Formats: sequence, structure tokens, C-alpha cells
Amino acid sequence: MSSRTFTLDEAQDLLPVLESLLRTAIDSKHLIEGVEAEFQALSHEVFMRGGMSLNIVHLASRKAQRDKALQRIKDAMAEIDAIGVQVKDLDIGLLDFPCEVDGQVILLCWKLGEKAITHWHGVGEGFAGRKPVDERIVKAKWRIRRELSALSHQARSPSLVRR
Repeated sequence: MSSRTFTLDEAQDLLPVLESLLRTAIDSKHLIEGVEAEFQALSHEVFMRGGMSLNIVHLASRKAQRDKALQRIKDAMAEIDAIGVQVKDLDIGLLDFPCEVDGQVILLCWKLGEKAITHWHGVGEGFAGRKPVDERIVKAKWRIRRELSALSHQARSPSLVRR
């Protein structure tokens, strides 16, 4: 897992990409659940009848669809993780974005279907501890940008350039 932190704006900017990845993973999970239910029902029917003839081509095709869906989930989850975002609940599309505010890491919290990131919680609190985004979180981005700007200005300063 990444140790990256995000400002509120950075996290908001990632939502369209993350929403697409989440939808891919959730749709794939639903496909897998459907195939598993189909296989379970077929297994039960075979047992109840004491055996029966099966359409192997169809079953192989469904297994291949399931395997591809599983790979799509793995790929989407790996991409979300590589970005530095935490998937907390795939079923409801719940994501957390680590964010540093006043020297402390908190988690900006977003759920699939929400238009924007409007809540946060402490690292140990979870979804039930969600609180509305406040001014400290909104201003955290400006402090970071000011610090980066100051570092950039120092790096360009002639007194720091070696001759």
C-alpha cells in the first residue's frame, strides 16, 4: 500500500478515473456471482437427478467469463492501490484517500454515487465515524502549495546555484 497523501482537490480530480475502475470491478464481481450461482444451481440439479448430460461448451465459456472477470477485478484493484487510494468496501464502492491535515493523517472518504468528497474520518474510525469536510481540510491544500512554491523558489534562487 502506498504512503501517498492527497489534498482534497487532488482526491476530487481522481474521482472520474476511480469511479470507472470501481464500476469495472463491481460489474465484474456481479458477473462472477452470477456464474457461481449458475454453477451451484447446476451442481444441485445434477445431484438431485443422480447425474445428467451437460453442455460442456457453455460451461467452459461461462468459466472463461468468470476467470476474465476475476482478472478485471484484480487489475482494477491493483490500479486503485497503485494510485494510493484505499478500497474499503467494494460492494458499495467505498474509498479512502489519506490526507495530511495539521501534521496528522486523516482519511477523506468517498462512496460511489456521491458527487464529491464531502466527508472524512480518522484512521481508526471507519465509515461510521464520518464527519463533514471542514475548513482545516480545505485549507490544507493551500499550506502544501505554499510550501511547495517556497521550495521551488529556493531551488531557483541564484544563491543556491553552484558555479
